Amino acid sequence: MMRCEILTLFPDMVRPVVSQSMLKRAQEKGLLEVRVRNLRDYTLDRHQVADDAPYGGGAGMVMKAEPIFRAVEALRREYRESAPGSALRLLLPSPQGRPFTQRFAEALRDERRRLVFLCGHYEGIDERVRLGLAPEEVSIGDYILTGGELPALVMIDAAVRLIPGVLGDPESAQSESFADSLLDFPQYTRPPEVRGLTVPEVLLSGNHEAIRRWRRKEALRSTYRKRPDLLRDRLLSDEDRRLLDDIAREEGRETPVKCGEEG
Repeated sequence: MMRCEILTLFPDMVRPVVSQSMLKRAQEKGLLEVRVRNLRDYTLDRHQVADDAPYGGGAGMVMKAEPIFRAVEALRREYRESAPGSALRLLLPSPQGRPFTQRFAEALRDERRRLVFLCGHYEGIDERVRLGLAPEEVSIGDYILTGGELPALVMIDAAVRLIPGVLGDPESAQSESFADSLLDFPQYTRPPEVRGLTVPEVLLSGNHEAIRRWRRKEALRSTYRKRPDLLRDRLLSDEDRRLLDDIAREEGRETPVKCGEEG
C-alpha cells in the first residue's frame, strides 16, 4: 500500500480531489492511504496563526516554521508507536527542487516509507524548515503556483496509477506517454467518422500485429515531432530504428537526434 500524509493550510484544496475517480478507487481497494492534516492544528495561539511577515520586509507572508516542525514531530511519534522501525520520507514541492519525472513516480509507487508532502503557500516557508528537516525538494515544472497542494496531488496521482490493480486495464499504465520514455500514440473511439475525420483503417482491421506496429510507429512519430530530446541517445531496437527512418523520410527531414542501439 502507498501511504501519504499531506500537510497543508488548505485541506479543502486536497480532500475533494483524493475522494474522486482513480484515487478514490485506489483507497477503496486498500492500495492507497491518504491523510490530510491541517497545519493550523499544530499552532499554539488561540487564532491558529501559521504565517507571518518576512524579516527584512517585502510583499506577502511566509509560513511559520514551528507548526511544521510540530506536525512532522507528531507524525514521527505516531508512526514510531504504531509501526516500529517505520520511517517518513519528507517531500517539499518547490520550483527549486529536482524535476518530477515518470521514473520518480515509479520510485514513489515502490516507496515503503510513509510519504509526507509539506505544502508551502504564500511566499514560501521559513528557511529553517529546510535546514532543520531537510525535506526532498521536488519540482513539477519551471513555473510558480499558489501553493504546494496541486504539485503534491500531481505526484500522488502519477504514482498511484502505476500500482497494479488501480487501473481497470493493467496495460493502460504501460502504454501511456513516458511509460517507455516515449509520447503516447493517438487514440480513437466510436463512431468511425466524426465531421469528415475518420479512424485509421489499420485500427479497424483486426490485425493485432499491424495495430501494434502502427501504434509503436505513431508513438515514435509523436515523440520525433514534439519531444525529440526524448530520443536523444536513446537505445533503439532494430524495429524502432527502421520505423524512425521511415518517419524521417515521410517527414522529409533527417533524423534530428543521435540514437544508440540495443545490445
